[in-house]
Amino acid sequence: MIALKDIGIIFNPGTGDENEALKHVNLTVNKGDFITVIGSNGAGKSTLYNIIAGTLTPTSGTITLTTEEGTVDITHEKEYRRARYIGRIFQNPLLGTAGKMSLEDNMVIASKKGFKGLKISLNNALRTKFKEELAKLNMGLENRLNDNVEQFSGGQRQALTLLMAVMSRPEILLLDEHTAALDPANATLIMDLTRKFADEYKLTVMMITHNMQHALDFGNRLLMMDSGEIIMDIASDEKKSLTTDSLVKKFREIKKRSLTSDQMLLHG
Repeated sequence: MIALKDIGIIFNPGTGDENEALKHVNLTVNKGDFITVIGSNGAGKSTLYNIIAGTLTPTSGTITLTTEEGTVDITHEKEYRRARYIGRIFQNPLLGTAGKMSLEDNMVIASKKGFKGLKISLNNALRTKFKEELAKLNMGLENRLNDNVEQFSGGQRQALTLLMAVMSRPEILLLDEHTAALDPANATLIMDLTRKFADEYKLTVMMITHNMQHALDFGNRLLMMDSGEIIMDIASDEKKSLTTDSLVKKFREIKKRSLTSDQMLLHG
């Protein structure tokens, strides 16, 4: 699927503000994985996403993508080209849709992406398909095709963003705290839709979250990041046995071992 090998990135190298944001990161995302990603602010989570999406180019290491057509090196591929097979949803529900355009026009854009660049002509058959897709959200949006998206609530826009991303059947879907800006009711709705779409369409998903319970309840793998490194990669069987308390304890034990190792190096 997607493999990151020995990925590193340094911001402001050679200056007083030099920051090694990712350090020798190795990660293989398998087809069908649903990986939750946790870690404190500054741990490297969003930087990791930016590397995968092509927003940033790593200082070192390689990224490869494997599909039915074979394996290609995408380390230096531009972000707009990766958007053909990498979907991303941000925390801000306004970023995933064009507010000044109608719902119908937003759906056309999503359809064009899904059909890999073929010209799409809006017709009654396509409108019927849009309504069928929108009905899955249970928000009544299937009856508002001509309304501009800026009229919708934050929860409706984030649900629409999720649906549009799913319609394109991306090779991997990156969810960047996609419920953090929503009220609890809408956050629950979006999480339910996330699980539904991931299961129904067998999507490959990575989801950054600060909700420890969501990190445990969703998906088959859990990554914990700290100081630019992946310090835990917990598979399904072990993940099922964890609680939020045991996860925090596990993190503290790893940090303690890391600090002890650093002290031994300093005094060695």
